[in-house]
Amino acid sequence: MENPHAERQAILLERILKNTSKCTEMVLELNHCMEYTIRLDARAFKASKRQRKLVNRWNRYVISGKDSEHMDDDGQSPTASKKKKPHPKTKTPEFSLCDAIHASEAGFIDGSGSVTGSEAPFHSFETTLEPSTYTDEKYALFEQYQRSVHHDNTTPGGFKRFLVDSPLIDKRIPYPSSDPPAHLPKTYGSYHQLYRVDGTLVAMGVIDVLPACVSSVYFMYDHEKWEKFSFGKLSALREISLVQEMNEAGAPGMEFLYMGFYIHTCPKMRYKGEYAPSYLADPETYTWHPLPSCVALLDKQRYACFERPDWFTRSGDSGSPPPMPPPPSPPPPDEAELGIELEHVQAVSQIKDNTLWIAPVAVRAPVLLPAPSPISYTAYTQFADDAVLGRLGAARGGRGVYTRVGGGGGEGGGFYFLGGVVVF
Repeated sequence: MENPHAERQAILLERILKNTSKCTEMVLELNHCMEYTIRLDARAFKASKRQRKLVNRWNRYVISGKDSEHMDDDGQSPTASKKKKPHPKTKTPEFSLCDAIHASEAGFIDGSGSVTGSEAPFHSFETTLEPSTYTDEKYALFEQYQRSVHHDNTTPGGFKRFLVDSPLIDKRIPYPSSDPPAHLPKTYGSYHQLYRVDGTLVAMGVIDVLPACVSSVYFMYDHEKWEKFSFGKLSALREISLVQEMNEAGAPGMEFLYMGFYIHTCPKMRYKGEYAPSYLADPETYTWHPLPSCVALLDKQRYACFERPDWFTRSGDSGSPPPMPPPPSPPPPDEAELGIELEHVQAVSQIKDNTLWIAPVAVRAPVLLPAPSPISYTAYTQFADDAVLGRLGAARGGRGVYTRVGGGGGEGGGFYFLGGVVVF
C-alpha cells in the first residue's frame, strides 16, 4: 500500500535533519566560548601595583582635579620619585584597599568637608547603596551605556526585567553589633550601588548581597566621559572592599565575591583573572579550583574538567570546532519500518525574553526516522553550589543565573536557561 503522506514526511524529515545540524553547530560554537563561574576569596585579596594605581589616580582626580596617568603609587611623578628617594629606614605604609576606596568619598571626610588633614576636595564624589528600584535617571544611564558600548537598543521594561526585578527576599543580616557602619547593607537582597560626581549619576553597579558572598551582576557607566578611569575595574575593587568590610563587621560567612563568568577565549572577560586568589567552578563536578591551574589547561583546550583533566574536548590545531558531517539523506519510506509517530513531538517556535515558546508538530501519520548518532549534551544543574542556588531560586535571567522555563514533573520539572544555554 502506498503511503499517502510520503512526500510531506520526506520534507518534514529533511527540515528536522537541517535543524539538528544547525543546533549541533550552535552547541559546538558555545563550547568554543565556554563560560566558567568565577569567584574571588576577598579576605585573601591583595591589590596589585596596577590596581593600587587605579584607585590612587581616581582619588587624586577627585581631591586635586589632576588625572595624569604618569604617577606612581603615592601620586608622585616618576621624575619626582627618582629625585627624592625615601630614607632607607623609612617603611612605606601598607596599602589598605578599604581605606583607599573611601579616601576621596563624601561621608568619609571630616566635618569641614575636606579630606582629613588636607584642603577641600576639587570634586564631590559619593556612593550610595540602595535596594534595586527603577528611576528615569538610572534608565537614562543604562540606555546611554548600552548604546555606546554594546550598540544595543533598550526599553524601560527590558531594563526593569534585567536589572531591577529580583526574586530575592530581604532578610536582615545578623551582624554581631546592632549598629553596623552606615554604608554597609542591613539586609540580604538586590542592590544598586550609585556613583555620583558633583551630584551627577555617572555609574551604577548592580549586586546581590547573599549569605557568604556578594554577587556582581552588572555594571554601567557614562562610557564616553569616564572610560579613561577604568570604572569597570574600580567597581570590582569597590565590591571586593564591600565584602571585606562586611566580613570585618561580622556578617556571618561573608568571604567571596562572585564575579560572574570567566571566558578564557574572550579578552574582554579575561581581566577577571587579574583579581587573586580566584577560583573557577568545575563544569562537571561543581568543585572549585585555583585559577592558575585552570588557565594552564584552558591554554591547551577550549573545554576542561579541572577535577579530571583527562575529561575534555580538544580544540584541534586551528582552535576551531571540528567540521560538521553532512546530514544523512532520508531513506525512502518503507512500510515495514514505519511506526515512529510525531504526535507528541513539540518544536521551538520562538525564543523571546529568555522564554521558549513551544508548538506541537501537526503530523499524525507515521513517519520513518533514521537512527542518527545521538547528540550528547552536558547537563548543568547547579549554580556554583547548592547553597547559592537555594538562595537565588530559579531566577535573575540573563545574569548567568537560572531562568526556569517549561513545567511538568513536579518541583524539578521543566528546564532552565544558564548563560544562554538550555539546561535540562
